[in-house]
Amino acid sequence: MSSISVKDAFSNKYFTVNENNTLSRCINLFKKEMPPVLAVLDDKGKYAGVITRRWIIRSGLDFASTKVKTLTRPAPKVDPNVSLSKTAKLMIESGVRQLPVFEKTKLLGFITDENIIHGTVTQQWGNTKVKEIMTKAPDTIEANRSAGAVLSLIREKGISHVPVIDNGKLVGMISIQDIITHVYQPQHRQTQGEIVGEKIPTLNIPAKGIMNSPPITVQAETTLKEAEDKMHHYNISCLPVLSQEKLVGIVTKLDFLEPISLMEISEKKFTLQLAVKDIKVNPDEQSFMMDDFDTFTRKYENVFKTGTLFTYIKTHGANRKGVPLIHCRLQLRTAKGAFYSSSEGWGVEPAFRVALDRLDRRILRSKELAHDSTYAMDFLRKIGFPEEEL
Repeated sequence: MSSISVKDAFSNKYFTVNENNTLSRCINLFKKEMPPVLAVLDDKGKYAGVITRRWIIRSGLDFASTKVKTLTRPAPKVDPNVSLSKTAKLMIESGVRQLPVFEKTKLLGFITDENIIHGTVTQQWGNTKVKEIMTKAPDTIEANRSAGAVLSLIREKGISHVPVIDNGKLVGMISIQDIITHVYQPQHRQTQGEIVGEKIPTLNIPAKGIMNSPPITVQAETTLKEAEDKMHHYNISCLPVLSQEKLVGIVTKLDFLEPISLMEISEKKFTLQLAVKDIKVNPDEQSFMMDDFDTFTRKYENVFKTGTLFTYIKTHGANRKGVPLIHCRLQLRTAKGAFYSSSEGWGVEPAFRVALDRLDRRILRSKELAHDSTYAMDFLRKIGFPEEEL
């Protein structure tokens, strides 16, 4: 993997817009040329950042009057000789999946998450089975639950896709984009799904009325290359994973990017990878997180040997006495499998600490530690089992 670099995978074809153009100009370009991203230039013709169709649609802003610079974001610049692994790590940390490729001051093109995934699955790693990287036991929603319930689940868990279940069977998928279309950009008259022609409050629309059905799926034994081919063919970013017709996981582009980012050998046995959105984590908070992380990894280093804790932190915009409401999602990837948890709290430290404690409990309950008496005792203490009876 270390021999594959950005220059082997990026696209040198790209399109530009001026920061003072309206969003309508962007939408027209996205529809006509279908680029994954647009380079934004200032009035002097210099690179100013990037903008994507997803950001525009999610904003809910008026396309005809809003200027491009309102939604322009900075994106880390990538050298063409940098490895795909390091670029994947940069995408995760920055939260931007389309990065500009520069040679000194010259913009050469863009590399996207799809470029990285495709470039990697064409190698030996592409023969890995989906079950090795998928998110196991994903959160689901019943078909008759409301769109409001779906939105709450997405917000609470910090996820972007929700499988829809009816009588124990997978019947569809709902993405953040579907929520935006049907909740944030509500239609007065429903024109698709099972409630055609009915006027209905958008938050009360049942999940089955806005889901994508039938869902495009893969089997747990499918190779990553085959899964990537299916994602590309159907232009989707998430696949439900089945085993004997039962939903056992989902695999997203992020599930691909995380292990790719780990392909270069790290000096440390355990590493923490932090991605932050809409908030700054100050040095004191970072120090706190590292201290708790070090304590956590010392506890499990004999079990897992190596691993990376992917930490995703964002704010929902609410605050209490100046302290923001934080959502924290953790994914610990190890050679023995992946473990997940999430939490919300007022401030970075409380949210991280609760999420880490929940992750700790999940690991203690896992099959990897099922026959280890030391960890079993620790779990009993955590759930409040009387100390004198241990």
